[in-house]
Amino acid sequence: MARAELDKQPSDVRRMFDTVARRYDLTNDLMTAGIQRSWRRSMVRAVGPRPGDLVLDLAAGTGCSSEPFAQHGAIAVACDFSVGMLRQGRIDRPAVPFVAGDGTRLPFLDDTFDSVTISYGLRNFVDPLVGLREMRRVVRPGGRLVVCEFSTPTNPAFRALYLDGFMRALPAIASVTASAADAYTYLAESIRAWPDQEGLATLIAEAGWHDPEWRNLTGGIVALHRATA
Repeated sequence: MARAELDKQPSDVRRMFDTVARRYDLTNDLMTAGIQRSWRRSMVRAVGPRPGDLVLDLAAGTGCSSEPFAQHGAIAVACDFSVGMLRQGRIDRPAVPFVAGDGTRLPFLDDTFDSVTISYGLRNFVDPLVGLREMRRVVRPGGRLVVCEFSTPTNPAFRALYLDGFMRALPAIASVTASAADAYTYLAESIRAWPDQEGLATLIAEAGWHDPEWRNLTGGIVALHRATA
């Protein structure tokens, strides 16, 4: 069985992403009707990378979220614990530096990076608070955290349609391209169980980050959280 469960055992999550790696980017583009590309641009603007900056892109998968930083002269290290994702990323994006690493035990020294980013991956951590503390450890004082994550739509009618309609349809949509469509049942369940915008901001502050704030994208389907070290 390819899917993980909501207890998010690391071995299960890793195996699930290994299984879906080959068509992961295509499936995500299909599921979001391409809107994820605008979310990615918003992420890069929130980071504000400068030439020479060192950015850690955590849970980077195949590196599609890491690649745009190079256009601003920054160096983005793509880190993920799924070997399958890393292998696919090295095929698709050979110029991106990939590192295997667990987000709750990062293989980097303290105060290494200017910024750390994570897109749609914090939700998959067995302990997101530990992961956020590890991100804080490896970012230099004054550095930036940017988290792009599925969240809670702000309009009640839209929220009901999204959670009860689209979320139930995800596995069927994914079955068009995904090699293991049942993994997307987990995706829907994990989104439903994830804290709302304020809840995640509180968790970020608890991990030691300063001045957490967020901006809703696409009506709150996704929220872009930002904080400083």
